[in-house]
Amino acid sequence: MPHSAALLEALKRELRVRRITYARVARHLGLSLTSVKRLFSRNGFNLQRIDRICALMDIEFTDLAHVAVARTSVISQLSFEQEKEFVDDPRLMLVACAALSYWNLEQIVEHYDFTPAQCIRLLVKLDRLKFIELGANNRFRLRVSQTFSWLPDGPIQQQFRKYMQLDYFRSRFNSENELMLQVFGALSKPSRAALLTRLKRLAHEFSEMNRQDGPLPLGERQSMTLLLAVRPWEPLHLRALRRKRPETRQADRSGAASPPHRIAAAPGTRT
Repeated sequence: MPHSAALLEALKRELRVRRITYARVARHLGLSLTSVKRLFSRNGFNLQRIDRICALMDIEFTDLAHVAVARTSVISQLSFEQEKEFVDDPRLMLVACAALSYWNLEQIVEHYDFTPAQCIRLLVKLDRLKFIELGANNRFRLRVSQTFSWLPDGPIQQQFRKYMQLDYFRSRFNSENELMLQVFGALSKPSRAALLTRLKRLAHEFSEMNRQDGPLPLGERQSMTLLLAVRPWEPLHLRALRRKRPETRQADRSGAASPPHRIAAAPGTRT
């Protein structure tokens, strides 16, 4: 992406995050709303106007430029070794999750048992892992994309299944902010592909909402964990009731497992 286009996209994104409308930009610049929309559509802003919009957003032009550059150097997954560092150091994992939720240093120290110096050391480690970029006055920004996810069957997912899965599903999922759906069906190959695409889109929308709500005070936000899962599967006690065909009996005698035939989807609540 050309640098000017990346800068414009960063400008649009920062305006959305701060819920600043084009109409407000127009009033600030002394232009009509139509003129401002035209400037955005044609990337017609000069540096002076961009600098004035940065003043409206209360950020420095250099901060906007850093955001634009960062879009070309974000990561969507960590390596196995990097995830292992998170698993081996629960405090590092906690600070990483806080960063994913757009907490700042002061908020982390206020809510968790860290001294500022301890938290800064963990932020430095996250910077070394290229998870965040640590700047002046211990301000930091994420270096992960909106499609960021943990490695399939990597250290984080293994830890969840071993230690946290039971705690997560202990809820009845019947309160105002909870939902669990379990649906059984038999889908064609095109339908299965469409379903996976929609689930990925839902995870992306969750990440976008998380980013947009980042500037809000913590009192107006609540930590949420969205868990999406779908796989060909049939419960073991139901699978045992299947009518056995001659080839299936032969497979049972040889020790081979019969393939699953159903899909179960269980959306819960992701970080």
